[in-house]
Amino acid sequence: MSSRELQEWIAYQSIVGCLDSRQRGDLGAGIVASTVANAHRSSRSSKSFSPQDFMPYVEVKKQTPERALQKLKQQMGIR
Repeated sequence: MSSRELQEWIAYQSIVGCLDSRQRGDLGAGIVASTVANAHRSSRSSKSFSPQDFMPYVEVKKQTPERALQKLKQQMGIR
């Protein structure tokens, strides 16, 4: 594979998303897991789960420890 072809594949992946079928499978599993988790949340006022919360390979934005604790409390329904 030439350098140019590799660059084209990288550009293609940045447009359509991951080409790894395992990660695409993780999206399906994440959808199911988030649906089940949201159905069994303790409080309707707490923030709902997203499929990305259950996907191990998804890139997560960096956040401060304070924000992470606040988000955890919201998801658990703790004030």
